[in-house]
Amino acid sequence: MNCLLKKLSLLVLIGLILSCSAEKEEPVIGLITEKAMVVSAHPLASEVGSAILKKGGNAIDAAIAVHFALAVVYPEAGNIGGGGFFVIRDKDANYHSLDFRERGPLNSHQDMYLDENGEVIERKSIKGHLASGVPGAVDGMVKAFDKLGSLPWTELVQPAVDLAENGFELTADEAAKFNRAVENFQTYSSIDPVQFTGKTWKEGDVLVQSQLAETLKLIRDNMREGFYSGPTAAFIAAEMERGGGIITLEDLEKYESTWREPLIGNYKDYKIITMGPPSSGGLIILQMLGTMEEYQVSNDKGKYPDYIHLKTEMERRVYADRAAYMADMDYYPVPVSDLLSKEYLKDRFLTFDPERATSSASIQEGKLLSMSEETTHFSVIDSMGNAVACTTTLNGGMGSSVVVDGAGFILNNEMDDFSIKPGHPNMFGVLGGEANKIEPGKRMLSSMTPTILEKGGELFMVVGTPGGSTIPTSVFQVIVNVIEFDMGMQEAVNAKRFHSQWQPEVISYEEGAMDERLQSTLEAKGHVFVERGGIGRVDAILKLPDGTLEGGADPRGMDTAAGF
Repeated sequence: MNCLLKKLSLLVLIGLILSCSAEKEEPVIGLITEKAMVVSAHPLASEVGSAILKKGGNAIDAAIAVHFALAVVYPEAGNIGGGGFFVIRDKDANYHSLDFRERGPLNSHQDMYLDENGEVIERKSIKGHLASGVPGAVDGMVKAFDKLGSLPWTELVQPAVDLAENGFELTADEAAKFNRAVENFQTYSSIDPVQFTGKTWKEGDVLVQSQLAETLKLIRDNMREGFYSGPTAAFIAAEMERGGGIITLEDLEKYESTWREPLIGNYKDYKIITMGPPSSGGLIILQMLGTMEEYQVSNDKGKYPDYIHLKTEMERRVYADRAAYMADMDYYPVPVSDLLSKEYLKDRFLTFDPERATSSASIQEGKLLSMSEETTHFSVIDSMGNAVACTTTLNGGMGSSVVVDGAGFILNNEMDDFSIKPGHPNMFGVLGGEANKIEPGKRMLSSMTPTILEKGGELFMVVGTPGGSTIPTSVFQVIVNVIEFDMGMQEAVNAKRFHSQWQPEVISYEEGAMDERLQSTLEAKGHVFVERGGIGRVDAILKLPDGTLEGGADPRGMDTAAGF
């Protein structure tokens, strides 16, 4: 009997060991390549970028090709009717950032979305012709090519021409998105864009965009002039006139993207190269990392609530600063160095209580010590060591829902990213102030956060995401996942995310991110929670210690890594 009991005990012990082993999940590992990689929001765009790299193109060439391809295969966010930012680290560790953000039309003004009583006219800044800023994407691609491109321009645009002309098969999700967009397209476009609305779409249908193909050919053959003058510019001006918009031929002619000094900061042993104003994203992540450097954080179950509490308290303060101080530096003196100073960040966090949430009502912008959700991101590293982080946007999904008849592309609704009235939230719930008011020619404040990290002087990570106001916090969380929580790139991207900002006073979380212990611990500190869908769609690349590359393609979409 004793022998039998011993055998049974041994079997039970073995069973427990096997059970524990089965429960322990192996970390997810992304695509590993030896030399080069592209991670973008669509597999066809990633394939285009990878093909450019295989032909000997550099990361800038690949980024330009990916951008134009996304304008075809991912029209809800990929664009030639919007704008964005490049952050670039070349193989010799020189840093560049290019601002091709949209600009307020020359006839725009501070009160253009208010009625006679000074109240906001709902949705006027979000849908229709008046919602669009002057597009910057094409000028940005040309500027980047002129400075850093290597292959012939025509070779970078031709893949997008082919995709538009020959078409591509829609997935079930893509078909559903177009079906949902039909009513808005027909409501807000001056002429029904039948290439999108002419049928009920289903999985496997081929989307052909003949008008867009012709526009891309003009850009291929004439570069900047193929968009900002000639037939394309005439189509835009005519669309505006029919729909009561204010973008003119003069607006298009005068648009210029701008090379700016990148925003550079440090976190422990890492150098952070990111985008400065008119993007708020770089300032936000540097403020958060600069504050967090004074604290120990962990993703162990017992300590993870402390991290989420700390992160939320930082977010409430930096988003209050965003509303007060961040804007286009050509129009407002953003106090960048003050906002990032150690003294300011320490003073900003004096009211932090590790045991209690701070009421947003009690948080205002900091006192300066001296006063002097639709977007897409892609990351590229080439075999020579050049790296590109590029985030571009139409703002909301399908932008303004205005399709330019004759040219076949969707216009942005970026005017909503201005403060259309101080204290009035934009579509992402972010409050704005006087610094970000509407002015002719001004670039509206953005949350886009294309970012490159170095460690020990060597390239370490390329990262960015779409997501409106959640962009900086998503990038922040992925960086922390890798640096502090020892995750690989794909694991860091897959990890569930949380988001908070100054207003509304809640913590948003993805389904599956919250367990009972975490929620009860944080509720005891005074936090309130709201469950929501996916937060961000991060596309990132991590350079591993052996020199290989690991891609992190966000499973929240059909994002894909490709390379060799």
